[in-house]
Amino acid sequence: MASLKPPEHQVAGHSIAAGQLGPLIDGSGHFYKPLDPTDARSFTELAFYSSFSSLPTIPDSISAFFPSFHGTQNLNGMNHLVLDDLLSGYVSPCVIDVKIGARTWHMNDSEEYVEKCLKKDRDSTSVPLGFRISGLQVHHEHGLWKPNRNEVRKYTVSDTKRVLKQFVSSNPNQINPDRSFAASILGGSNGVLAQLKELKPWFENQTLFHFYSTSILISYEKGGKLGKIKLVDFAHVVEGEGIIDHNFLGGLCSLIKFLSDILSGSEESDEVKAANNGNI
Repeated sequence: MASLKPPEHQVAGHSIAAGQLGPLIDGSGHFYKPLDPTDARSFTELAFYSSFSSLPTIPDSISAFFPSFHGTQNLNGMNHLVLDDLLSGYVSPCVIDVKIGARTWHMNDSEEYVEKCLKKDRDSTSVPLGFRISGLQVHHEHGLWKPNRNEVRKYTVSDTKRVLKQFVSSNPNQINPDRSFAASILGGSNGVLAQLKELKPWFENQTLFHFYSTSILISYEKGGKLGKIKLVDFAHVVEGEGIIDHNFLGGLCSLIKFLSDILSGSEESDEVKAANNGNI
């Protein structure tokens, strides 16, 4: 096996630190996520991957939006999920992790966990927008723009609108982002918006799973190339029991609307109108 190391371009989630478990990559296209034997969430995620990967009813076009599951492997005495390294092949990846859903908890979760999630959902944009940014980075001509996690946690609705524009800009660390990559990343028949809209009809109909606290990872190569989306983080997935996952679907539709406005420039038009009316 190739030498293992922490992922260099991780923008959210648990990372390896003193006394903490975190993922590893092997440089050959595989991502190893530890299965903590003391944490039921690890086994929820394992159960989801095992079930999802074996369901014949999942169209190939939909399963392509999920990391491929390659089983489990024991590393240094601990079992790990073996998944695709979603950023393998990138040289300077630009990445944003968007947690989907106005609610990131399920009624069967512990009272302590629900209270923790409720506070995060209310203090962030999860409740008003149906999604929140968990982390991001943008490689650009003059370096790397990567807001720290404390800053990201405090994003308001207006911050989120601005940051989504910054994500597709060549000058992301400037006050007025240029959106120069909006057309190449968000637009077109293979762009991010087209991918999100391909995913949407499945969520309008599927009743197999409810995806709590799952993220959409959007990535592209520095300079506005190779835009793609993947769903990640399934430690809180529960059975759908024949009911549509309106929580995830609502957040997905909201994200599509925000990105569509960035692509069309309609948000800038609204801001100009508001300024002319003396509202800002």
